Amino acid sequence: MSNHEFIETEILNKPSGSVFIASDFVDSASYDNIRQIFSRLENEGKIRRILPGIYDKPLYSKILDQEVAPDINAVAEAIARKNNWSIIPSGNAALNLLGISTQVPAKWEYLSSGDSKDYQIGNASISFTHRADKELNRMSTKTALVIQAIKALGEENVSEDVIAKFASKLSDAEKAQLLTEAKPTTAWIYEIIKKICKA
Repeated sequence: MSNHEFIETEILNKPSGSVFIASDFVDSASYDNIRQIFSRLENEGKIRRILPGIYDKPLYSKILDQEVAPDINAVAEAIARKNNWSIIPSGNAALNLLGISTQVPAKWEYLSSGDSKDYQIGNASISFTHRADKELNRMSTKTALVIQAIKALGEENVSEDVIAKFASKLSDAEKAQLLTEAKPTTAWIYEIIKKICKA
C-alpha cells in the first residue's frame, strides 16, 4: 500500500465527525502529499474544509437529510494542534463538555497559550484568550475543566444538586487527582471541589 493509499484509508476509516490537520499524518508522508490528498478527498465530497488546513469527515444526519455542523470542540483542539497551543475550555464550553449543562453554547471559549483570537464556524464561534503556559500546564485536563466549570457557574449557583452532578462525572482516581492539583486555585472554588470529592 502506498503512502497516499495508507493516509486515505486512515482518513476514511475515521469516525464521522472526526477533525484533522496535515500534521496528524506527517509521519506517513510529506506535507505537500498530504495537502494533495486532502484536496482530492474534499473535491470528491469525502471530507470537508472547515478552516484553512483544518478538515473533518462530515457526519450525515438521516433525520435532517444533511451534513451536520462540525464538532466545535474538536475544531478548537485541531486549531490548537495546528498552532502548537495548550488550551483549556472555559465558560459554557466547560459546562457543556463536563455534562453539567446540556445547552450547546453559541460561543465556545478557551484559555490558550497562544494568541487571543476568534474564529467563526457556521453559527458558532470559538474564542481563544491568552494565558501563561504555566497556568495551563500545571494540572490535568479534567481538573482544569472542573475549575473552569465552577468559575462559569459562580459560587452562589453551586447547589447540592450541582455538586452531586459534578461528582457523578468523576472517577475516584480523578477526584483524588483533582484534590491534589486544585490546591493552588481560589479558596471558594477549592471548598466546592472538596465537597464534590466527598459526594
